Amino acid sequence: MGPTEKSPRLLSLTLNGRVRHDAVPDNLLLLDYLREKCGLTGTKQGCDGGECGACTVLVDGRSRLSCITLAAECHDKEVETVEALGASGRMSALQRGFHEKLGSQCGYCTPGMIMASEALLRGNPAPSEDDIRDALGGNICRCTGYVKIIEAVQAAAEELA
Repeated sequence: MGPTEKSPRLLSLTLNGRVRHDAVPDNLLLLDYLREKCGLTGTKQGCDGGECGACTVLVDGRSRLSCITLAAECHDKEVETVEALGASGRMSALQRGFHEKLGSQCGYCTPGMIMASEALLRGNPAPSEDDIRDALGGNICRCTGYVKIIEAVQAAAEELA
């Protein structure tokens, strides 16, 4: 290692309910950490600039764009990806809502939409349509008109009520 190179940083976090300790470079994006180091490919790479929301995950229960978040920023935090939502092979209420209400077309944006919706429903279990639109304002879908996505979130909220 040369005089200007830094050694990797030890990242300790809770990922989808499991504690992890990994050596990561300071400049590693959370998106790359999740996909490449952890093998969690549900988080999608879309715009590379925090514009589309396909990479949305939860950090300490709040929506976060993993393409503009350094992995090192998540030290001692809880990170959740779409892979954490289903239990015992069963879909979560949001996943079921997206499936039953046809909330996804190509499916590329769906994990980010679901994670942003999950953050919304945890903080507001009975959101209005405007609340849902606001919560999903940073998530872009190029295939739909968002009507089915909103219906999916509303169906999940009703199921969870």
